[in-house]
Amino acid sequence: MTSLDKPTQDTQQDDARAVTEAALFEAFGGVRGMVETVLPGLLFVTIFTINKDLHWSAIAALAVSLVLVVVRLVMKDTVKHAFSGVFGVAFGVVFAMMTGNAKDFYLPGMLYTLGLAVAYIVTTLCGVPLIGLILGPVFKENLSWRTRNPGRKKAYAKASWAWGLILLAKCAVLFPLYWWANTAQLGWVLVALKIPPFLLAVWLTWVFLAKAPAPIDVFAEMEAEEKAEEERKAALAAETADRGEATGGRHRR
Repeated sequence: MTSLDKPTQDTQQDDARAVTEAALFEAFGGVRGMVETVLPGLLFVTIFTINKDLHWSAIAALAVSLVLVVVRLVMKDTVKHAFSGVFGVAFGVVFAMMTGNAKDFYLPGMLYTLGLAVAYIVTTLCGVPLIGLILGPVFKENLSWRTRNPGRKKAYAKASWAWGLILLAKCAVLFPLYWWANTAQLGWVLVALKIPPFLLAVWLTWVFLAKAPAPIDVFAEMEAEEKAEEERKAALAAETADRGEATGGRHRR
């Protein structure tokens, strides 16, 4: 390796890390997505801790979720994270109102977390790690990593294991509290556990992918194939035209 090779490789690694960071930021919503995830639950548990009123707590949580969606719509920003928050809060409100138990506001989210943890583990065992299905389109590689990029598939498997085990550990804390703790205690623990496990999982995903081979840009490949096909057709048309002119010249003679 020459002195010129190392800076080039370092630059490529830095570029790969930057692309990975940008993709993770896009896929998981970044700081704003985290705020939209935490704020409704935080508002619910704060109001309920103060006045023990399920209805006002639920209405406030749902209202702030809708406001977050409206803000994104006004700013013409992506609304997938805000909408997912609205649906999650709405399910929680419905559960809590139906049972009259304020703790049930958190139950749909807890069940979703458990299901997601199982999905990460099961898909990894089946050879199609869920994190690869999520991030593949973001990296413009779709499912090419499954058969054409084994190093990247291995990184996705490690990341999916990390997500699955972290979420299972979170469930192992929350579900006993659902049965034994009161609503305020469960709510504050749940709010406290919203961000740290998520950041740990995202960081581990970044670590695994930053060391993995670069993604195969299947969209660029398709564009290159289409361009090559167009050039081939253009060359064939030009060749046909040249032959036509040559034939016409012989007929005139």
